[in-house]
Amino acid sequence: MPAAVCGLLALLLGLPFAGGTAPGAVDDAAARAVAHLSPGVLRALVFPTEPYVVLALGLLAVVLCLRAGRRREAALALAVPVLAILLTTLVLKPLYDRWKNDTLVYPSGHTVSLVAVLTVLVVVTRRAVVAVLSAVTLLAAAAGLVGMGYHYLTDVAGGTLFAVAVVLFSWPARRPEPAPSTG
Repeated sequence: MPAAVCGLLALLLGLPFAGGTAPGAVDDAAARAVAHLSPGVLRALVFPTEPYVVLALGLLAVVLCLRAGRRREAALALAVPVLAILLTTLVLKPLYDRWKNDTLVYPSGHTVSLVAVLTVLVVVTRRAVVAVLSAVTLLAAAAGLVGMGYHYLTDVAGGTLFAVAVVLFSWPARRPEPAPSTG
């Protein structure tokens, strides 16, 4: 159910901006909120969205799955973020046709790649600390993406929702561990 809700919200969030270039009121407010940050700080905030960082985090998820003997999940940890990125690039961006600086921006591909991998890590580890660190990383990256002028906040929100939806929809439900036999 959370996958469907996230997916639906991602699809609906982009509708008011489809085929346009103008930011919404929330986008303007977010841009003003981070306008005071220096270019160096903004570049540091965007760093987690760099492909080599996302790839390293993805490989970490694969290694964690392999070490736990979960080969199917290791394959998913690699394939699902790629699927989310491909769907964003080939289907959603052309469909929504939202532009900024001569680039299609909804949903944010930077965000989809990062959030897909972070969501995989959260699902694989099932640790609260990983979820909290992922959320902090996403908030920092969002500030950087908006502050650098790469995306509107709604692009980041749509990318987040879509990435979470793809991962949750694609991930197998975890079955409870069987109780040890007593007989």
